[in-house]
Amino acid sequence: MGKIICCGLGPGDPDLMSVRAAREVRRARHVAFFRKKGHPGQARRIVEGMLGENVREYPMEYPVTTEIAFNSREYTRLLDGFYEEWAERLARLARNDDVVVLCEGDPYFYGSFMHLHARLQGRAEIEVIAGIPGMAGCWNSVGRPIALGDDVMTVLMGTLPEDELGRRMRNSDVLVIMKTGRNLEKIRRALASAGRLDEAWLIERGTMPGERVTRLVDAGETDCPYFAIVLVYGQGQRTKAAE
Repeated sequence: MGKIICCGLGPGDPDLMSVRAAREVRRARHVAFFRKKGHPGQARRIVEGMLGENVREYPMEYPVTTEIAFNSREYTRLLDGFYEEWAERLARLARNDDVVVLCEGDPYFYGSFMHLHARLQGRAEIEVIAGIPGMAGCWNSVGRPIALGDDVMTVLMGTLPEDELGRRMRNSDVLVIMKTGRNLEKIRRALASAGRLDEAWLIERGTMPGERVTRLVDAGETDCPYFAIVLVYGQGQRTKAAE
């Protein structure tokens, strides 16, 4: 009997992968990873040169694109079928041998593997190896402490409505805004309405080849790559008791 081992690969730089994850990747005989059709996949890129000579690879290609609204019934139906199919395939493989599933960042933090994780309960033994979240790699690229003292951090999705983004931006010290891409202009407007635009940084492809770090006010583009994040740093507020 084998098991399914999900390896958190960290933010993108292979040197930031844990020793434990690297060990499992190097000795794996079956490796599965998510990717968009027509692309090699970011997770697969991270482990380039690490896989064994006789490893069997299983690209899990998403069935939908951004052309379909994420909250549509068709989107949900297609993804449900996709995750169910791969949960069954991975469980079947794990009956005879270990299967390593690659996951960028940390699997438990917005990781795509969690959709499989829920469906694999009772079907296979599962092990999840922690990874450095992508946002941690990005704020290290800026070279400043993201939070100090009693700063409160909020993680937001750029897909949220603009008024909700603005409201949440006004009520937190530290902001991490994910899923930027085509939502960059909406994020920019929300930050401006919250009075936070001048504090924001845009990090594209953090820790990866082609990394770009710039203040958001200096970024002229109306959108950005999939692997991009907007950060607003805290000011290190002190509690009244400490004062």
